[in-house]
Amino acid sequence: MARVTVFGATGKAGSRVVAEAAARGHRVTAVARDTGRLGPLPENVRARKGDVTDPMSVAVLAEDSDVLVLTVGGPDAHLYTEAVATVTAAVQRLGHTGPRIIHMGGGASLLDENDVRFYDAPGFPEEFKPYAIGQIQALDAYRALPRESGVTWTYLSPPPVHFAPGERTGRYRTGLDRPVTDDDGQARISYEDYAVALVDEIDHRRHLNRRFTVGY
Repeated sequence: MARVTVFGATGKAGSRVVAEAAARGHRVTAVARDTGRLGPLPENVRARKGDVTDPMSVAVLAEDSDVLVLTVGGPDAHLYTEAVATVTAAVQRLGHTGPRIIHMGGGASLLDENDVRFYDAPGFPEEFKPYAIGQIQALDAYRALPRESGVTWTYLSPPPVHFAPGERTGRYRTGLDRPVTDDDGQARISYEDYAVALVDEIDHRRHLNRRFTVGY
């Protein structure tokens, strides 16, 4: 059993990560800026008010965590890098007892068949660019951490397009920097199975200090 703290627990991904982790017996802390939006929670989940960009808030929560899960997002690109900076600083202050970080990333940094990031490919939607560049910069920030920083992170990218609420099947396949595609060449995953993959990473620690992605 791990102590899992989920930032952004009111969101589509965060709420499913909370439910999946709790169902497996982990001790989960669901963090939101407005805890009134969390709704009913499983018995082994506690609600906490917090902000992933607030150093004091993150420091207090990190002390009682084995894993910090970041499922936050928004159109302000700076949110993502501020979140990374705040959380990694809290982990570094705790030293070898600090928690791991698992970051819900974006799919725009994945590479297409021509080794071009989806963000840089022709036709990438303008309305998604603030979200995408923020997540790209977050991944770059993790990758730039020196080995001696003591921070252990994992960045999990969903597919670049077909990512929506759906069914929990409990199955998925993994890749690294390219989308995991099915027979028609499309990469797909439900939020429910994305949560399965993320909690599997909590349990099995297969992608330390690297990015990976999932699809059917």
